Amino acid sequence: MAPAANGSHEEEVVADLHKPRPYTPSPWGDFFLNHNPCTQSQCLAMKHMATIKKERVRKIILDTKSSSDLVVKMELIDTLERIGVAYHYREDINEILCDMHGDGQGIGDDLHMTAMRFYLLRKHGYHTSQDVFLKFRDDQGNFASNDLDSLLALYNAAYLRVRGEEVLDDAVVFTKSRLQCMLEHLDPRLVEEVQCTLETPHFRRVERVETRRYIPVYEQKATRDEHILEFSKLDFNILQTLYCQELKALTIWWKDFQAQTDLQFARDRMVEIHFWMLGVVYEPQYSYSRIMLTKLVIFVSLFDDLYDNYSTTEESNIFTAALERWDEEAVEQFPAYLKALYINILNTTNVIDEELKHQKNMHTGLAKKMVIDIAKSYHAEVKWRDEHYIPTSVEEHLQISVRTSACMQIISLVFISMGDITTSEVLEWASTYPKIIECVCIVGRIGNDMVSHEREQLSEHVASTVQTCTKEHGITVVEANEKLKVIIEEAWMDIIHECLHREHPMTLLEKATDLARTMDFMYKREDAYTLSFSLKETLTSLYVNFI
Repeated sequence: MAPAANGSHEEEVVADLHKPRPYTPSPWGDFFLNHNPCTQSQCLAMKHMATIKKERVRKIILDTKSSSDLVVKMELIDTLERIGVAYHYREDINEILCDMHGDGQGIGDDLHMTAMRFYLLRKHGYHTSQDVFLKFRDDQGNFASNDLDSLLALYNAAYLRVRGEEVLDDAVVFTKSRLQCMLEHLDPRLVEEVQCTLETPHFRRVERVETRRYIPVYEQKATRDEHILEFSKLDFNILQTLYCQELKALTIWWKDFQAQTDLQFARDRMVEIHFWMLGVVYEPQYSYSRIMLTKLVIFVSLFDDLYDNYSTTEESNIFTAALERWDEEAVEQFPAYLKALYINILNTTNVIDEELKHQKNMHTGLAKKMVIDIAKSYHAEVKWRDEHYIPTSVEEHLQISVRTSACMQIISLVFISMGDITTSEVLEWASTYPKIIECVCIVGRIGNDMVSHEREQLSEHVASTVQTCTKEHGITVVEANEKLKVIIEEAWMDIIHECLHREHPMTLLEKATDLARTMDFMYKREDAYTLSFSLKETLTSLYVNFI
């Protein structure tokens, strides 16, 4: 009788794993099949006007470059970056920053401008000492300022700290406390700005989200420049139109993929994934990259849902082994629900590699390698799930789980879109999980776990870093979250450290940092990827509403 009982138990386990998951449907459906932000003639008119405005803004930059007024230079750079058009003028901006760093001049006793100079230089990978803030501290070590602009600038600057910078650590604590105390006495518009800064300092904001938020803010400023404002609006709307064209093409592909494949186990989040990739590569020249990345990261999401709490151990084994061989004939071994999924993943990835080859990209074959890598990483966690294993420490957990964040794979695929700057040596470096990529993974992995732990533990699921931390230290979930927040902060410090040491081109390091920013945004308050209706307002502002 025992074998029959075991067989019955195994059938129950399989039945439980194969229950359809109660994920909410996509908020978007077929919306982007028919959504056109503007007509073709309107788009052409916008592009023509944008070309004129772009050159007028360039003249402003050139005039400012020749000026000796450092304050004007810094304010211009900060405005261009926050309003979303700095990518058009990178070379000019870098020349100004290089001169600013080289001359070593301070800003006297102006805390606001000292903090802004520190922020801009460190943000762009120029080392500057925390000691510039020493003269603004009193005998007790507090910063002697109650000026709102100065406190905001210092708060933003201090978050570009690296480990061991006690002056900046103190500045974070001081400015956070002062700003929180000032909130009840401020004008409502200023309250919104302070609350936004306290939640996410400037350095960690997703560029396109900040652009959409900041354009109306800038429009209200008495000191605004109309050419910059008008160009930013035109540029935003032009990019929005391009993004919607991409989403139309992706919707057609995704509907076809869904029609052929049993995806009752998976989240339907194509639009959200496009936004995720947009956070890393938003510039117009990366249109193909966004489409490619969206398709491949959809596969990452499918693997996550498949391996984590749906496929049996045996199904996981044969699926992973077949992917490693890239063997179409292996599909005959699969249960029905996996057959079409497997074939469609192979076909789509093969098409991407052919497209890269047609573009004369020297890194053809990387997409296939990345798909296999991420599947193997998820497969490594199946044993934990089956044995209900909880790692003994967060460090042990991260040795495997950072790999299922897929950050290394995403960053590598972004790199191959960036031209000759990405050599084979760069990709080899990325594949070893160097410090900056490891830290981006940590921001994503722990951030995800902190907001999804409670929900995910209700089903058969791999132990999270939260669960591991409670076990390691014998503490509550609330206490574990506080410890994990410290690990995330240290990861951000290490990201900045790597950017300041520039062992690879800053252009590449910035893209890795951009992925950390999108991870931070997605998991700031909740698991916005899974609970995607919480993103609807943000995505509507980026994809639907013209400015």
